[in-house]
Amino acid sequence: MTAEATRSALRSATRTAAWTAGSLLGAGAAAFAYGSLIERNLFGVRSETVAVLPPEAAPLRVLHLSDIHFVPGQAAKVRWLHSLADLEPDLVVNTGDNLSHLEAVPPLLEALEPLMRFPGVFVPGSNDYYAPMLKNPFTYFTGPSKVQRQPKDLPWEDLFLAFGRAGWLDLTNRSLSMVLGKTRVDFSGVDDPHLSRDRHVGFPAGSSTSGRSRHLRVGVAHAPYQRVLDRFTDDGADLILAGHTHGGQVCIPGYGALVSNCDLPTWRASGLTMWEHRGREVPLNVSAGIGTSRFAPVRFACRPEAVLLTLEPRGNEPDPV
Repeated sequence: MTAEATRSALRSATRTAAWTAGSLLGAGAAAFAYGSLIERNLFGVRSETVAVLPPEAAPLRVLHLSDIHFVPGQAAKVRWLHSLADLEPDLVVNTGDNLSHLEAVPPLLEALEPLMRFPGVFVPGSNDYYAPMLKNPFTYFTGPSKVQRQPKDLPWEDLFLAFGRAGWLDLTNRSLSMVLGKTRVDFSGVDDPHLSRDRHVGFPAGSSTSGRSRHLRVGVAHAPYQRVLDRFTDDGADLILAGHTHGGQVCIPGYGALVSNCDLPTWRASGLTMWEHRGREVPLNVSAGIGTSRFAPVRFACRPEAVLLTLEPRGNEPDPV
């Protein structure tokens, strides 16, 4: 090859490399713009049907909210949260991480006000207690995130007090019951496992004859760490609800989540699956969440969601007598 031919080949290769790099950079910028400006505001409702109720019980509609990460000024999120009241759920379950700003409580309560007319339960997440902090997103690939030293406290007490005044039950390391229709629902909740604050207290014991009535056992946690799911399962849960994972938040189309920010397998990072432990299976619903940290306001191939679960009877056998 002559010197001129060599120089021509090098120029051609350089142009090709530059074009490829430019194309990749442009595609990345376009994907980030889509994820930060469009997809993170494409709120939707995922609907699931789960046969977990006692035989012949009337169906129940449960609205599962998680990871709202509210910041003042999120008008589109407020409108969408308002609209969820049109679903008229029998129960609202909030699995934490409601806040992402020190001044978020008043506008968040305004956004949730229509839903607070319905019976509800809640557990906290780390971003109810502590404000999010700027961090390197690649650290999520090394394992679950850690609370930074000297985090800023959020006004979680004001938020939970307002939830309680509306009649929502606080399940922070507690077990409580309520009656929905003619079905007794027993709850067991834990404080955020991501902060290692979970203390499993089991399900309500009830009276000596409560086992004869229609009842449902629901485990509620923010972060779906396997130790928590195993405890709920061993204790007889019929359904487990959790959030925290954001569904991976930035996913690969056709593949799914790359991280779950806990020890849950990434293929379970969102959706309804069956959790198995010691020969027992329990439906597990992990919400992909509604918001993001205000320092990482992007979603890709992972739209924000609330989940409407229609609970139906397991079979047609008569109730125990």
